[in-house]
Amino acid sequence: MTETLMSLVPTYGLWLIAAVTFLSCLAIPVPSSLLMVAGGAFAASGDLSLAATGTAAYAGAVAGDQTGFAIGRKGQRWLEKMERGSDQRRALMEKARAFAARRGAIGVFLSRWLLSPLGPYINFIGGATGLSWSSFTLWAAAGEVVWVTTYTGLGYFFSTQIEMVADIAGNISGFLAAGAVALVLGRYVLRSGRENADSP
Repeated sequence: MTETLMSLVPTYGLWLIAAVTFLSCLAIPVPSSLLMVAGGAFAASGDLSLAATGTAAYAGAVAGDQTGFAIGRKGQRWLEKMERGSDQRRALMEKARAFAARRGAIGVFLSRWLLSPLGPYINFIGGATGLSWSSFTLWAAAGEVVWVTTYTGLGYFFSTQIEMVADIAGNISGFLAAGAVALVLGRYVLRSGRENADSP
């Protein structure tokens, strides 16, 4: 799927990048970071405008964040069904809930770019737990600036090494997702161990 989407960037460019960043903010597994890197590379070669590429990616991401927040606010039943899905998704939801409770608005900002695998789940949790919409919007929009600038900038400045940059970007995202799941599972194991030790 990734190769197919990458091949469509020169043809559908800005619309494709906006659509993919939108979908990624709703926990749909699409290679948004890689598409932004590709968009930056095509901007470097003159096939796309760098400003337009960044704007399309940013608009898609912000719209996705707002949609995810609205789903969390209105769709409690859907979220419960989502948590009953795969173990990985349930672990990410639990991690997002704990992270949002602990970090609040700054957690929204960090989940856009530093812990991006948690981002979509923070959107849902933020809406479901009654986080202020204005606070969510401010911090999510600021975080998306960092995310979009980083990945489109990487593609633009390292366009001659696009495959290497794409591999690095994909590995970072995968590493962060695995790390988030490992932290949740580790916390669960420690808590279970303490409860067993405390029980008579």
